[in-house]
Amino acid sequence: MLPLFSPDDFGFIAAALTTIAFLPQVIKTWRTRKAEDVSIVMLLLFIAGLLFWIIYAIQTNALPVLIANIITFILNVTILILKLIYKK
Repeated sequence: MLPLFSPDDFGFIAAALTTIAFLPQVIKTWRTRKAEDVSIVMLLLFIAGLLFWIIYAIQTNALPVLIANIITFILNVTILILKLIYKK
């Protein structure tokens, strides 16, 4: 009997869920034009971690990891930029 899902299927599902999780923060920050509750240190550390995940994914040909982390990187850089723009 063949498995219902392949490891890549689980990877793509996990990638979609963890990436989409940042979308509400981007939307909220954009709409309210406020980002004082978002920690800049957390964003910088997270973005650095994402860069390492991207390098890892490229080196291991892990497509779900690569796609998720590139999109998550873009979303978090967007949050960082908005935080800097809306800084009081």
